[in-house]
Amino acid sequence: MSDQTAPRTPQQESIAEAADLLLAARQAVQRLRSAVAEAVVGQHDVVDMMLITLFARGHALLVGVPGLAKTLLVASLAQALDLRFGRVQFTPDLLPADITGTDVLQEEETVDGLRARRLRFLPGPIFANLVLADEINRTPPKTQAALLQAMQERKVTVGTATHPLPDPFQVFATRNPIEQEGTYPLPEAQLDRFLLEIHVQYPSESEEREIARRTTSGRVAVIDPVMRAEDVRKIGELVPSIPITDEAVQLAVRVGRATRPHETGVIGTVRDYVRFGAGPGAARPWCSPPKREQQCWAHPAADVEDVLAMMVPALRHRLVLSYRAEADGVKDVDVVNAVVRASR
Repeated sequence: MSDQTAPRTPQQESIAEAADLLLAARQAVQRLRSAVAEAVVGQHDVVDMMLITLFARGHALLVGVPGLAKTLLVASLAQALDLRFGRVQFTPDLLPADITGTDVLQEEETVDGLRARRLRFLPGPIFANLVLADEINRTPPKTQAALLQAMQERKVTVGTATHPLPDPFQVFATRNPIEQEGTYPLPEAQLDRFLLEIHVQYPSESEEREIARRTTSGRVAVIDPVMRAEDVRKIGELVPSIPITDEAVQLAVRVGRATRPHETGVIGTVRDYVRFGAGPGAARPWCSPPKREQQCWAHPAADVEDVLAMMVPALRHRLVLSYRAEADGVKDVDVVNAVVRASR
């Protein structure tokens, strides 16, 4: 009997490669958590949501009061991934060209020794792998709209030329929820381009003591890269092939439709307080990898519990509430929770 094993078919090779990549992704998630923890104390749930966004090739909106390390979280993640990092500080006088870049006129010497003027594109800070849009609601809608094409199509049109953005390309934007003076509401079309809205909470008492120790000790956090851009691309290509159960798909669609006030049979909370509900794209975050921390990458299938874990961050920014909701003190999370209870 021959000791040689039969060669694997292309399908078997593909399955084995996906299994190896899934195992590598699971190990990478643990290393990324540890690397970010070198600079940021706590915020474990926020880091997990950022990793989910990253590997699903989406964009995220980080909402929290000043001083909760939102900017440091994004910068630390970029260092851990060894990605090119770009930061845009949004201000009222920021122009679209300050983000996307612009054509500049340069004088060059030709081969025959003459001088000629040519237009040359000078890329803006958006031409990076991981872009931080800091305080995105502090700039007018015209400038905010400069991100629309980039976030949807991963390319930028300046003048008559279209320039592709790097791969991977993802935007993490921050928003201060308490200061409204001098801010501009984000357009609904742009909000829908964010895969998740992640709320950053205050640290616990023990975490706050650790923050105080670190900031007064002179310790400088060193974050060593644990992944490369190529690894992020491979995992991003794997994610869409991860299966999701029929029950989970049905629940995701049912909840999304239940947020639309014009649908028949919606609950009173939606009918009274919602002007416009979530669109079909709201189901995309629920069809990504398993979301429960204890199962993240361990069991490569998304189920009902995974969908339920993502309801609030996937839906809250896609709802347009009425003036009555503001008058009655009803928040987006209240509506989402009410819809979930009624849909189960």
